[in-house]
Amino acid sequence: MVSKTRIELEIPQGVNVKLDNVTVAVSGPLGKLSRNIYYPGIEVAIEANRVVVHTAGTRRKVRSITTTISSHIQNMFTGVNTGFTCKMKVLYSHFPIQVKVDGGRVIVENFLGERKPRSARIVGEETKVEVSKEQITIKGIDKEAVGQTMANIEQATRIRNFDPRVFQDGIYPVSGGVR
Repeated sequence: MVSKTRIELEIPQGVNVKLDNVTVAVSGPLGKLSRNIYYPGIEVAIEANRVVVHTAGTRRKVRSITTTISSHIQNMFTGVNTGFTCKMKVLYSHFPIQVKVDGGRVIVENFLGERKPRSARIVGEETKVEVSKEQITIKGIDKEAVGQTMANIEQATRIRNFDPRVFQDGIYPVSGGVR
């Protein structure tokens, strides 16, 4: 049995897609995203208001990469149309934590009473981080940049050499991930 995979993605209203060799560029009301998409045996084309990702390969890995590439393109459509948001909560029981944004970094001060502040990198130029008391909101058009920024903040407040059942201080995601 020869199995071919062909996935068609409808281009949403107000979104423009350009295909240049292996680079897919998507622009919409919130901004522009581009991504290099290349895998041997997989072709991406634009046909009548649709982006078509297809392969003639029969191997499972090639077929699964086809689905992955189409998911990346769909995330680009969603990002330039509505954007992605992630919420995090600042939790502390021993020392009050102060969080502030300084340029391309999130600074966490007084974490577990430490004198040296901890910092996390904000990924992507268009990723915005807002801090309000005990909640952090991360917004952006690139799902991977928003998710990596969230992970950087969570890892910056990772507790080492203490019992995590007692010291539950930290910054944790509350909305179940990037949406």
